Amino acid sequence: MTIKEAILKSLDDINGLTNYMEVHDHIIKNGYYDFGKAKTPPATISALLGDFIRNGDTRVKRIKQENGSYAYYLTKNEQDIGIEILSGSTETSAVKLPKVKAKSYNERDLHRLLSSYLKNTKIYSKTIFHEHSKNGKDNNQIWTHPDMVGVKFLNLQTKVSQNFLKSINRVDTFKLSSYELKKEINSDTELKKAYFQAVSNSSWANYGYLVAFEFSDSLSDEMERLNQSFGIGIIELNANPYQSKILFPAIYKDLDFKTIDKLCKINKEFEQFIEQTDRLMTAQERYYKSTEKELDEFCDGYFENDSEIEKYCKDKNIPNGE
Repeated sequence: MTIKEAILKSLDDINGLTNYMEVHDHIIKNGYYDFGKAKTPPATISALLGDFIRNGDTRVKRIKQENGSYAYYLTKNEQDIGIEILSGSTETSAVKLPKVKAKSYNERDLHRLLSSYLKNTKIYSKTIFHEHSKNGKDNNQIWTHPDMVGVKFLNLQTKVSQNFLKSINRVDTFKLSSYELKKEINSDTELKKAYFQAVSNSSWANYGYLVAFEFSDSLSDEMERLNQSFGIGIIELNANPYQSKILFPAIYKDLDFKTIDKLCKINKEFEQFIEQTDRLMTAQERYYKSTEKELDEFCDGYFENDSEIEKYCKDKNIPNGE
């Protein structure tokens, strides 16, 4: 059998949460695959398990352990493992990895990845620093301010059609979005707290999103329920931002101008973002390109190529998902 078939066979045999070392040992013990003179078979197993997840192979799922490592299992065996273990509400000794203290990254290190993903979809985005607001040290500010804001303009091809739409309803020429970012969400409690934080601080926008670098696979059903009930979309951010996925789309809602006004009063960056957006919407044709450049320079930076992304993730200790 192939090495991937050996991995799937081992996961099925183990029929529970396991890690790459246990899968490796099981393959060797049962003679499922001959690694020959390969120097690092465990690393190969780890990488291939990561490939199942990154490539969206629905046969394999994983959850994150307290020490930062991953535990894998077959989707078809999910019912046998038990929801208590998968949700982290009970302790399990099934998975024990050597404790390696990995360097961590900061939540705001993810902003550049998200801005690159959004730029690729024609969305201008800007980080909003709640600590720069009036009473910025108040912890309640996190329920008021989004982590990032974005604007996307309707791309009409002719100036006549653009002017016609503006004369009917200027609000329809653009859409504003709000983004709440988290490093990882591994439990039902973490999901609900983060989701309702996104609900709270995106009430002003057309679209609100909860974004995380890592979601536990066991949370999919609850994410779907929350999305259907409250309309906040969910994005899974990837170390390669262009492989990021909208897991659940946001539901459109009208702008709340009273809240926009409040945010403009308490946060200068948000006010400037709205001001720059208005400038581009109202710019005369001869000034449009220069005004667009102004907005682009004001907004968050983004990556120009894959080499920049790889270097950035390495420098910031952002894992590549393997």
